[in-house]
Amino acid sequence: MNWPAPVTLTGEHVILAPLSHDHAPALGRAAADLGQLWYTDIPAPDGITAEISRRLSLSNMAPFTVMTPDSTPVGMTTFMHIDAVNKRVEIGSTWLGPSVHRTPLNTEAKLLMLTHAFDHLGCIAVEFRTHRMNSRSRRAIERLGAQLDGILRAHLVSKNGTIRDTAAYSITAPEWAVVKAHLEHRLAR
Repeated sequence: MNWPAPVTLTGEHVILAPLSHDHAPALGRAAADLGQLWYTDIPAPDGITAEISRRLSLSNMAPFTVMTPDSTPVGMTTFMHIDAVNKRVEIGSTWLGPSVHRTPLNTEAKLLMLTHAFDHLGCIAVEFRTHRMNSRSRRAIERLGAQLDGILRAHLVSKNGTIRDTAAYSITAPEWAVVKAHLEHRLAR
């Protein structure tokens, strides 16, 4: 995969670095306090190494380690379902350790990723997808300024065997200036 090329994105509250096995011990500690929810797939601490290997092996995925400004790994996020021909990516498979919940870190991480996608990669749309039942994730996506495109009913079979309805959201290139101003305003508060 040569689009997008690996990149480190740095802000005031977050660093997004290409995912590496070197980050596994700290990511395991960050995942330890998350617990498991039936409608999402967050790796257990003992599954971090396998999850890093999985993400690094996929050609349509550009995974990041989410780090605090002092370079402490606290989670993962990914450009996924990369479509270089149609200039689209999805931001997803995101999880963050509890130590950074309700901080500016995630808002700035999404701002950095969206800025890279629209301003540097020339994307025409960026997608977000989550389980229809994941209300916390849906609210976070909506707070970014993404619009609900619809519900993909009976979209996937989850690891636990349940059938997942997927809420699909997007931000399009014409909407990007307004969304960017919104996110910058939120960070400035």
